[in-house]
Amino acid sequence: MSEPRDVYARSLELHRAKRGKIRMESRVSIETLDDLALAYTPGVAEPCREIERNPEALYEVTSKGDWVGVVTDGSAVLGLGDIGPAAALPVMEGKCCLFKRFAGIDAFPLCVDQRDPDLFVDLVARCAVSFGGINLEDIAAPRCFEIERKLQERLDIPVFHDDQHGTAVIVLAGVRNALKLVGKDLSRVRVVMNGMGAAGSAIAAMLEAGGARNLVCCDRFGVMDPRDDRLTEPQRALAGRTNPEGIRGDLSEALRGADLFVGVSRAGLVTEAMVASMAPRGVVFAMANPTPEIFPDAARAAGAAVVATGRSDFPNQVNNCLGFPGIFRGALDVRATRVDEAMKLAAAEALSALIPQGELWEDRILPDALDPRVVPAVAAAVGAAAQRSGLARR
Repeated sequence: MSEPRDVYARSLELHRAKRGKIRMESRVSIETLDDLALAYTPGVAEPCREIERNPEALYEVTSKGDWVGVVTDGSAVLGLGDIGPAAALPVMEGKCCLFKRFAGIDAFPLCVDQRDPDLFVDLVARCAVSFGGINLEDIAAPRCFEIERKLQERLDIPVFHDDQHGTAVIVLAGVRNALKLVGKDLSRVRVVMNGMGAAGSAIAAMLEAGGARNLVCCDRFGVMDPRDDRLTEPQRALAGRTNPEGIRGDLSEALRGADLFVGVSRAGLVTEAMVASMAPRGVVFAMANPTPEIFPDAARAAGAAVVATGRSDFPNQVNNCLGFPGIFRGALDVRATRVDEAMKLAAAEALSALIPQGELWEDRILPDALDPRVVPAVAAAVGAAAQRSGLARR
């Protein structure tokens, strides 16, 4: 299938015509001198004093609770790779547009020209007073793990790397529905994953939290071995707690008899013969972008019962718009201090529940990205989970 080249030309024309995609608008009218006195000097002094007296008033008299910082270093942008913070700005602006469109959240792009993790963390942490949450975006592994952990340790607002956790939440939701459709249970199937970077590692952890007990993780060297010194420390830890059957070899070996394949790796890596070797009624999540590990028609021809990709021009798109807007909306609504595992699991459950058993079919295991039910359902589930976990401040 050829790529829609015209979309790139039209997008560039749009960006040039609009000179970017976002702008700031005032919530208050300033048409009279009285308006000016209330919005700015001298009246603005009183909300300043109120915050000084009561720091929690920051959420009541400013926009902090409805603002998210979208932060990147430009080191792993979409399928483009390390293009730097300046070239990443159109993507960050786009993310801000999605926050506003889907969840009514105002977001601001912050492209940081700094690759030292500690300096990056320090800079973002010092800016975070303006935000109710931080969305980390397009930061390469393994640096992204350290940055997220250290930022969350320093801040009392949610820090969420969407490339990891947003993708993982949606995959778990889709996997649950796909397995329902084929009559299998996540705790009893063999799951093979390929591509253990930021997204892959988070998906693996989310699937484990969701009940997966037989997970086989592969990278470019084949099935991961905890003794392999080419692996990063997080990868060795993951390899050490997975692969209970002790499978060895390459991806084709791992896929023999597998029930579910989840790929966040590279184009064309999975062949029809590999899919044919899977267990009957196999499920394939081929999410490499823009070209999947195997195209849906080929996977279905080889025997896959359900196929999902990361593309909008095929059914069952794993689209991050299904996750991060509702997750942040729910966290902000209850002024959560972080997004924990229980909140992510609640988001996945809410998302999968939007398509009940009787409405599932092979081309519909996830809601459409524009489904108006998604954000309210996910936000309510996330907010309730935060309150149960003691992470909510209201």
